[in-house]
Amino acid sequence: MTTTALEPSRTAAIQAELDQARRNGPLQHIVIPPCPELLTRLRAAMAPTEPDLNEVARIAASDVAMSATLIRSANGPLFAAGQPVQTVGQAMNRLGLEHTASVMAGFLMQRAIRVNHALLARFWERSTKRALAMAFIAKKLPGLSPDLAHTYGLFAHVGMPVMMQSVKGYAGTMIEARARIDRSPIATENANHRTDHAVVGALVARVWRLAPSVVAAIRLHHDLELLGGRGAESEVQTLVAAGLVAEYLMRRHEGEEHDVDWLSHGQAALDWLHVDGDEVLFWEEELRVTLDEA
Repeated sequence: MTTTALEPSRTAAIQAELDQARRNGPLQHIVIPPCPELLTRLRAAMAPTEPDLNEVARIAASDVAMSATLIRSANGPLFAAGQPVQTVGQAMNRLGLEHTASVMAGFLMQRAIRVNHALLARFWERSTKRALAMAFIAKKLPGLSPDLAHTYGLFAHVGMPVMMQSVKGYAGTMIEARARIDRSPIATENANHRTDHAVVGALVARVWRLAPSVVAAIRLHHDLELLGGRGAESEVQTLVAAGLVAEYLMRRHEGEEHDVDWLSHGQAALDWLHVDGDEVLFWEEELRVTLDEA
């Protein structure tokens, strides 16, 4: 993860681009669901160096369905040990604070952004897998926050369900984008709608006040030529590169073929992260149970 000469304030420029497109550009009519109050409280509780454990517990206990999700996760094969847990407190103790917060964030996001189309039937399952893989990869890399990585993994493709809800004809665009071989899915989205899911996803992250580096990484996650160059700040490139590796590991776990992004830029991602293919295969074995659980 070598630091390179940077394009000045690329992250700030992306935020300004999003704000401009929201005021009088193609994003004017995109409906962004409000950030759930409980998620805002959760992020505030987790932000300090010493997170507010009592506040996290209060948030967890405030919603019966979220409490049930935590208990189910704690009793799943990844964490199950001894007697089944029966309370939120027991679940939090078994999961640990970091994983508890991750499960809660994913639950609150799914409730806020509904997915009601067959083309996105596994959207939240795959988003959860990506987020877990990102957090795992972050622990293998120096200097990348697992929380930041998890957030990026969860939000990376959130523009898709938001566009499905707000943009007429987006379902047809998704079908067309998957069928065409003469241009990328992003190019098809822009041709049909003057925007794409990377831009819309970045807007969601901006409106929900996520970290600027996460906003930028979502915006740039298909602009993979930036890896190793001067197209973005180091942390943004690391998130994008790790996201590409996470997607690769997910596809292997699901028995799917490599996607075009990996075939064309996978080696650049590995070079940026200073890891090799053999190391990633070891990661795959370590991740298997976690992805099975997701």
